[in-house]
Amino acid sequence: MEANADQADSGKAAWQTTSINHERIHGRIYTTSGFLDEAAAAQTAGVVSSTLVQGGRILSPRANECRPSESPPSRAILREGDLAVVLVRRVGDSALVTPEHAGCTATRSIGIIRAEPHIVRWLRIWLQTPTAKARIDEDVTAHVEPTISLDTLNRMLFPLPPPDVINAYHRAFGLIEEMTALYQETARKAVELADALHDDWASTSPPWETRPLAKVAKSKTGKGSERSLPPLPAEPTIDVTDVVAPKDLYDLPAPHVQRFRLSSPSSDGEAHPPGTLLLSTRSDGAHIVVLSRPATPLRGVVAIRPGEDEDGWWLLHELRSRSSDIARLAQGQNGREISAGALKRLEVTWPDRFARTDFHAMADPLHAAARLLVAKIATLHTLRDALLRDISAKAGVLREPTADPEEQSAPALRPTAALHYGA
Repeated sequence: MEANADQADSGKAAWQTTSINHERIHGRIYTTSGFLDEAAAAQTAGVVSSTLVQGGRILSPRANECRPSESPPSRAILREGDLAVVLVRRVGDSALVTPEHAGCTATRSIGIIRAEPHIVRWLRIWLQTPTAKARIDEDVTAHVEPTISLDTLNRMLFPLPPPDVINAYHRAFGLIEEMTALYQETARKAVELADALHDDWASTSPPWETRPLAKVAKSKTGKGSERSLPPLPAEPTIDVTDVVAPKDLYDLPAPHVQRFRLSSPSSDGEAHPPGTLLLSTRSDGAHIVVLSRPATPLRGVVAIRPGEDEDGWWLLHELRSRSSDIARLAQGQNGREISAGALKRLEVTWPDRFARTDFHAMADPLHAAARLLVAKIATLHTLRDALLRDISAKAGVLREPTADPEEQSAPALRPTAALHYGA
């Protein structure tokens, strides 16, 4: 659907409403989905599943093994410029397909949108807006896990600004994502450097003594679940405290969080103070953060408080070095049930007081840098969310587009023809 002249001149006129189904009539959009089973993604080179579409990018350790020239023609083959949309679990997340992943095969948890570049770029942004997320939530089914159908995406209304407006938004969001990725990688490297320093110190000869964790720190298992949290008070004057679930500790670039997603009314004696380590597990190991503000852990999260504040960095990196050992202490499916009782007998390397103090002096500036970068990432996320809310506001109320006479009589595109779109 082409923008009118006024829109092209100013970009401030009301954006036209359309849908993927509406655009397919003119051959401007083609959609399909993958068909491989999810299990194939973990065992086959060059397969992209929903778990690999994160943060606006496709994260695939086996991406270099995609070989489009060797792949037979298939609707599930990703092309450069396609939009890969998650249909299962993190529904609505999406990423543009880059040359690195062109030729990879999508699993059935991925929807594929192929269109003119400015439309694909816009859809990736639009799917992040509050309006789009609310619309997707209306049609999500959860027999086993949250799922949407490709038909839901095809029917969903969306505004279509002029190409120059789309390009401006695309550039802004791209810069936000690039800066976020840079800060995340730098924060990760700062902590990995502290890990390397710890490993060097821990391997001294003769070896340092070892002690059970219970001898050097106090541990307490969290309780309750997200569903059990009381509603937040309507009065802004009532204090609230951060609440931490196991999944809030997964996949962090550094063991620092500016603010957690959950909160509840403050309760005396429940929150743990800054400097406390919060630990959760899953099959890939232990995941740990250091609190910078009071927080309350839920079930599946263990709070660990070192005996002395200056022991915190040594204890953090010692536990990170014991990640696999800690995961083996966990119970339940995928090793996600860890408790203070299971951890208390964990043997940790414990240098003398002077060595721990010296390590603290070396590691503290690295963690200060990581905390600053995490704060910058939070600022970028706030900016991104403000832009997305602004886009929703500019879109206003979305109404069904009016079909032109030629659209009403035009036949739908056949998939065999649409597969060659943009070739």
